[in-house]
Amino acid sequence: MPEGDTVFALATRLRPVLAGKTLTRTDFRVPRLATVDLSGWSVDGVRSIGKHLVVDLTSGERHCAIRSHLGMDGSWRVFAPGQRWTKPAHTARAVLTVDDGAVVGFSLRELHVDADPDRALAHLGPDLLGPAWDPSAAAANLADAGARDPGLTVSRALLDQRNLAGIGNVYRNEICFLLGVHPSTSMSEVDAEQAVSIARKLLWDNRLRTVRNTTGIPARGRRHEDLWVYGRAARPCRRCGTSIERVDGADRDRITFYCPTCQLTVSE
Repeated sequence: MPEGDTVFALATRLRPVLAGKTLTRTDFRVPRLATVDLSGWSVDGVRSIGKHLVVDLTSGERHCAIRSHLGMDGSWRVFAPGQRWTKPAHTARAVLTVDDGAVVGFSLRELHVDADPDRALAHLGPDLLGPAWDPSAAAANLADAGARDPGLTVSRALLDQRNLAGIGNVYRNEICFLLGVHPSTSMSEVDAEQAVSIARKLLWDNRLRTVRNTTGIPARGRRHEDLWVYGRAARPCRRCGTSIERVDGADRDRITFYCPTCQLTVSE
């Protein structure tokens, strides 16, 4: 599931493929961008902002950027010239061709060409993996959000990218476990600085890993065995042995996992 660390790693992987090269052909397969042609533009860099991938481009004095959000199913893949695509062609949303290959975006939830991507994403809170990471601002955002809305849960506050950018469903479950609070606990009852510290450590430690690990315990082959609670419904809690519980949300990317013994609401 793509979260801030996944997109950071993706940018790191695509950077040597695209940065410093000229786009020889572009093909945007979404109606809004169907007539956009960025052939001849140079790639200045590839970076992540929260859960968004940004490819910065220049042409003379002009600047723009290709910005995408992977959503649940999106991916960017690299192909050598003439290599067969490993995903169905009808799911391709963007094809960026350079002299020695192509980078293809499949099943992207969002795709934009921005004159100023930083302005387009100015509504986001501090980027957990960004060069200008500001933990104080992130903690203040969470605390202020909780103060404004006593009914706001810590779970919802962590997912709100306006508070801090980069957390998705896996990390919000893992952060709640490490905080020792039930996901439905009011944000106003949670230590915002501690939540931010845990979030930063988890994403930073996983930013270049091929397999996400939040426990520090090497995985032993079974899926999700390198996580505390996410994906581990009915399996024993690593700390107390109680069966992990699962609550399905309205969307498949909002499933909640928690330990009923280790994670209590403040009132309990």
